[in-house]
Amino acid sequence: MDTHKSNGDPPIIRIHSNIELESLEDKAVLDFEDENLSSKDSIGSKKQSFDGSDKRSLSALELTSNFDVPRNTILGSIKIVVFSTKINLLIPFGPLAILISAVTGSHGWVFFLSLVGIIPMAERLGFATEQLAYFTGPTVGGLLNATFGNATELIISIYALKNGMIRVVQQSLLGSILSNMLLVLGCAFFSGGIVVADREQVFSKGSATMNSSLLLMAVMGLLFPAVLHSTRTELHFGKSELALSRFSSCIMLVAYAGYLYFQLKSQKNLYVQVNERDSQTWNADEDEAPEISKWEAIIWLFIITTWISVLSEYLVNAIEGASRDWKIPIAFISVILLPIVGNAAEHAGAVIFAMKDKLDISLGVAIGSSTQISMFGIPILVIIGWITGHPMDLNFQLFETATLFITVIVVAFMLQEGTSNYFKGLMLIFCYLIVSASFFVHMDPIPAADPPKPGN
Repeated sequence: MDTHKSNGDPPIIRIHSNIELESLEDKAVLDFEDENLSSKDSIGSKKQSFDGSDKRSLSALELTSNFDVPRNTILGSIKIVVFSTKINLLIPFGPLAILISAVTGSHGWVFFLSLVGIIPMAERLGFATEQLAYFTGPTVGGLLNATFGNATELIISIYALKNGMIRVVQQSLLGSILSNMLLVLGCAFFSGGIVVADREQVFSKGSATMNSSLLLMAVMGLLFPAVLHSTRTELHFGKSELALSRFSSCIMLVAYAGYLYFQLKSQKNLYVQVNERDSQTWNADEDEAPEISKWEAIIWLFIITTWISVLSEYLVNAIEGASRDWKIPIAFISVILLPIVGNAAEHAGAVIFAMKDKLDISLGVAIGSSTQISMFGIPILVIIGWITGHPMDLNFQLFETATLFITVIVVAFMLQEGTSNYFKGLMLIFCYLIVSASFFVHMDPIPAADPPKPGN
């Protein structure tokens, strides 16, 4: 009951009824639980009843602890994936490329339409990968983003290798590394530096140093076959270069497997600080939540990858004709145009994360992707060529290898301080423009000038 204090009387304490006390205890328990939701791994032991405004807290908790919450119909899933972004207006260019190929056979138009049609597919592939990454955790999610982010380039390269276009394979993979390290990372640094203008952005120096070391190892694997070929110092002319490439590819694959084990299992605590910080930032951002379920993401990954494979076949078959029609060197098409399309999703993602001051994620997308291509993509294609009878080697020619070597050195110097600003990004973009101009005037060596290389 309530009493009132009168003049001169001692203060009287209000006495609450049992019902009111129980209500206050329940409220205290709920407040305590709300404050500790982020530190709980499971809510199975919680049996507290939520109603009214507390249902919002329960929904948020379920969304955080169980990402299978989105349950879309087939039409709803199609609406989210196909009709949610304006870039998907470019999707009809893919079927149009197939139609033009069947009707006119114009290589220039088929190449252009296929190239444009792949752009939204590459972006949607990145979207589906990000949705799947919500269910796998940050470390595995980053690996998935790098893997499927490179799927477009790898698919194009496999079709080119199947057609015997080994130089296109080499140059497109090289161009993807250069694009990620200079253009993607440069735009991320520049955009993040403009948005966060009051200070320098920081990132994990340990992770950046590890990736830079792997990239230098990849340069070593590419440098020796090129030098061996250019100096004509092979022990067995036409054979030693190929044998060295296959041996180095096996070593690089083992090194990359060791890197994955080191990152995911052995020394995963090295990445805890970055992952925890990104996780806390993610939890604080209500806009970042999965829009499709895990199985929806897997199904869409399969569908999008299949469609990219179809368009890649038309793209590869039209490269030489487009080079003649447009009077553009094949080296420029392979090193500059193809990687820009393949890296479209990574480019956008890295810039967005940098503008949100999540530079570690941007760095993981750009440098991590380059590391995966150089230490996994290139060696695995050498092995595939070995198996299928297409003698692809690690001799990327002296001009391309020197370009990669200088690029890795420049980026390693940029990353050594663990900080970034818009001027560093601007320098990386300018470096990419110089590289682009160099390949525009670069004439690829005539294949007939080189001695034939045995398939075994």
